[in-house]
Amino acid sequence: MLPAQARLRRRPEFTAVMRSGRRAGRPTLVLHYLPERPVARTGGPLDPAAGPRAGFVVGKSVGNSVCRHRVTRQLRHLVGAQLHRLPPTADLVVRARPEAAEAGSAVLSRDLDAGLDRLLGDRAAAPRVRRS
Repeated sequence: MLPAQARLRRRPEFTAVMRSGRRAGRPTLVLHYLPERPVARTGGPLDPAAGPRAGFVVGKSVGNSVCRHRVTRQLRHLVGAQLHRLPPTADLVVRARPEAAEAGSAVLSRDLDAGLDRLLGDRAAAPRVRRS
């Protein structure tokens, strides 16, 4: 489970990440990544000591309430294990696609890893195979 300070909660936070951040689409999910948090309304920067934050968007197109909550729990667990890869000022929004409903944890984990590799530029972690 993600600690409270590691979660995005308010709509403006989600909107800022989804509009200003980089995006990586995978078959079961879309990752939106913003490496630097926006400035707080008070004028000062947000506390970077809180670490990276993550939020989840699992809409009705994924399935009924039971299915959506199951997907959210799986994603929360998987992202919690990957937060160490993000810089302390980063925000990440994970949006589930309808295909996530039938996908297992292994598939979601694979897509999350591949999306983070693409967003963070971890080329060594995921070597590309050249097709000729």
